[in-house]
Amino acid sequence: MRVAIWGTGNVGKNALAGVLARGDLELVGVLVSTPGKAGVDAGELAGLDLDTGVKATLDRHEIFNARPDCIIHCAMADNRLGEALGDLADILGRGINVVSSGPVFLQYPYGIVDESLYSPIVEAAGRGGSSIWVNGIDPGFANDWMPLVLTGICEEIDEIRCMEILNYSTYNQPSVLFDIMGFGKPESEIPMLLQPGVLAMAWGSVIGQLARGLGLTVDSIVESYERVTTNTAIEVDAGVVPAGTVAGLRFELQAVVGSKRPIVLEHVTRLDDSIAPHWPQPSGQGCYRVVITGEPNYVFDLQLVGRDGDHNTAGLKATAMRLVNAVEAVVAARSGLITSLDLPLITGRGLVAVRH
Repeated sequence: MRVAIWGTGNVGKNALAGVLARGDLELVGVLVSTPGKAGVDAGELAGLDLDTGVKATLDRHEIFNARPDCIIHCAMADNRLGEALGDLADILGRGINVVSSGPVFLQYPYGIVDESLYSPIVEAAGRGGSSIWVNGIDPGFANDWMPLVLTGICEEIDEIRCMEILNYSTYNQPSVLFDIMGFGKPESEIPMLLQPGVLAMAWGSVIGQLARGLGLTVDSIVESYERVTTNTAIEVDAGVVPAGTVAGLRFELQAVVGSKRPIVLEHVTRLDDSIAPHWPQPSGQGCYRVVITGEPNYVFDLQLVGRDGDHNTAGLKATAMRLVNAVEAVVAARSGLITSLDLPLITGRGLVAVRH
């Protein structure tokens, strides 16, 4: 199957390595936005000692002319929403299938965001007879298939809580950490992520998809958050967090269904392990946790560690491979906007190295 990579940032470079590791995917193009990356071999961009013969380009038409069956779209969407949606509509309208890491509300937008935000995507897919699936680790696997599979061994469910508990100190994405999440800023400054309605727009797709999987209708979504500051300066991979600025963030989204709140999404993010010790602590270096209260009660932890020993590397790799490994299933799916509830079980078929 012919594939192209659109964007080679933190997720894209891992997706690129994932494609090159699979024998059933043929890399036919790599689109970059940084002039210094143009003309660089895909193997080098993936951090591999490998000459693929596929050179990165700044020209999207070179990607289209390569006639990929699917584009793995990994470009940043959080701070360029309109541009990202326009790119996706352009790709889909040309009859090219897409797996993408964003915009994240496309994971399951129905009833979560205004229809005007996703209808151009649906219309473009209809024109092109193409499919699009947006996913990753969170929003994605950690709060769609992972919790829904666990509900299959329940007798009764009072609450299903999906949690991310991670230290982001090695997450080298300054625009996300400082501009979007508000780390390293005074507590009085409210960042983009915490503006009213933004959390629900980003992670409401998680609530909506879980509700559909459980046969529930959500009446509303309640947002809440708390932040803590650091007494001393903290140096992280993305930069320096000055003393007296925000270094810990905990937020929740609760689905209101009648008089109950049966679905909760919670994120606990620290820039140092000493921050807010009274908040939930991870298992291992960091984890995604599903807590089901009911009969019986379950706590399920997914620990992450990359080969380099870092949990953030593993999280980026998980997001990338969630997309790469789903290419075949998405290409085979019906045209339109696909959700995880529409896909068959995706396994690591072909990934086990067998030596004779």
